[in-house]
Amino acid sequence: MVKLYKLDASPPARACMVACELLAVRAELVDVNLLQGEHLQPEFLKINPIHTIPVLEDGGLAIHDSHAILMYLADAYGKQESLYPREPRQRALVNQKLFFNSSILFPRLRNITYPLIIEGVKEIPQKGLDAIEEAYGFLEEFLSRSRHLAGDDVTIADIAAYATVTSLELLLPLNAQK
Repeated sequence: MVKLYKLDASPPARACMVACELLAVRAELVDVNLLQGEHLQPEFLKINPIHTIPVLEDGGLAIHDSHAILMYLADAYGKQESLYPREPRQRALVNQKLFFNSSILFPRLRNITYPLIIEGVKEIPQKGLDAIEEAYGFLEEFLSRSRHLAGDDVTIADIAAYATVTSLELLLPLNAQK
């Protein structure tokens, strides 16, 4: 059984939980309270020296990036190749959208939530909301070209983006007219 260190509020952790569910991977879910500094404790730092969540442990292997975890789970436990195709061109499209999630979507969420939660900022700056709106536009463009982000099948890129967008939507609801 794998062990997944997570925080339910974390979109990357939720993406990994969804992948475990879709792939029927039995996982022991371990809550990590970031506000109480559990991710900075020596026991956790032995598993993940960069003290982030999620972290997946599987038979002595520790993986500490959600996208790396999604790739690993799909490769190690996936029975349907469509979640993370092996064909190089199709896999490149999935990887591209995973990088989109990690370089565009998630940072736009973190750039707002970190100041709100950690620094006590009270208002969301318009610049942050505009950045989210722009990211939604990118998503719309991708989805105008195929049923899902990286083609016609659901992939781990969709799982990652979905987890992030469900949190972004709390800050700036999606406009169905767009």
